[in-house]
Amino acid sequence: MPGPDITRPRNKRGERVSFLSYAIWAGAAVAVLLQPFAGSAEWRAPQLQAQSAQSSTGQPASADWGQPLSHSVPAKDPQSKSDTSPPPITPPSQQQVPDENGTYVIRKDVDEVLLHATVVDDKQRIVTDLERNAFTVLEDGKPQAIVSFHHEDIPVAMGILIDNSGSMREKRAKVNQAALNLVRSSNPQDEVFVVNFNDEYYLDQDFTNDLLKLKEALEKIDAKGGTALYEAAVASGEHLKRNARLERKVLFVVTDGEDNASRETLEQAVKQLQEENGPSVYAIGILGDEEHPKRAKRALEIIAQRTGGLAFFPKTLDEVDLDEVDEISRQVAHDIRNQYTIGYKPTNPRSSGGFRQIRVEAKVKGHSKLVVRTKSGYYAGTQAAASGAK
Repeated sequence: MPGPDITRPRNKRGERVSFLSYAIWAGAAVAVLLQPFAGSAEWRAPQLQAQSAQSSTGQPASADWGQPLSHSVPAKDPQSKSDTSPPPITPPSQQQVPDENGTYVIRKDVDEVLLHATVVDDKQRIVTDLERNAFTVLEDGKPQAIVSFHHEDIPVAMGILIDNSGSMREKRAKVNQAALNLVRSSNPQDEVFVVNFNDEYYLDQDFTNDLLKLKEALEKIDAKGGTALYEAAVASGEHLKRNARLERKVLFVVTDGEDNASRETLEQAVKQLQEENGPSVYAIGILGDEEHPKRAKRALEIIAQRTGGLAFFPKTLDEVDLDEVDEISRQVAHDIRNQYTIGYKPTNPRSSGGFRQIRVEAKVKGHSKLVVRTKSGYYAGTQAAASGAK
């Protein structure tokens, strides 16, 4: 279920954008009322909505460098001709699969539950050669019929969240390189944005696959202050939900300590990240001598497990072991690119509401034990999902 509103104005400009959005919304409502009397009954709302996403400079507000990121980040203009603007947003109930020409097309089925699953064997090696009949999906303990199955390298919408607190100053160069190598190792059609956070969180680059722009955003280092990890993650999840055109969503987080600046609790943040069609979170905790390393580690593990991602923890903080962060980033890219997409229609109608527990099993000759990592459940009718490793 939706968490509390954590939107807070960061500057005067944000207030102006919010007021403009409200005025445009009111104008759209008037247009609807007047539509029957118009000579050409043409619907104008899309144009008005596009205007609300522009700043006073005439550029899409969500593409500004260093823009504070919050729940109120405006959607970008779907009709913009700019190379940096994404195509129209893909609704959560749609999935993307390649057609015979290799172009990704949208196939919509509002009743289908989509699961993105990684399968590993007893030695933690990713298994990539399974067929549909190897999988069994259970919802509340009852078998569900699989209606769609894909194992292509489908592009993802990804947010890279990098801790910009004071303690990260000496680590940022290595971490930035690791983040860029993650993008290099990922699908070239991925769309990526960058958020730098300390006790505030800023969208320093909106969706792009331009490595130079991502590099410039990662180099916006102002290492100071505390760590508002939970707020940054929730706001980034909202940005993905509102503005990503790709169905699969991922957050990649690198931090070196416990959240000490968010107004949200860990539980509140996890609930909001668990919304249906929410992102999988992959986290790297470069934890050392901070006050509560075990508590920081546990928090990252909970966020990752419940969203179907993974958490990694390099052993020490010296220069050699920071290279491990780079290797982990490549491992994350490998994990994402080798997932199965499994769809099923629940036998229990969503309209009846309630929490639905999900378990996915995989069995095939030649593997003694397979573990499937994916969502562990969702709240039907409330657009909220709970996720985790099973």
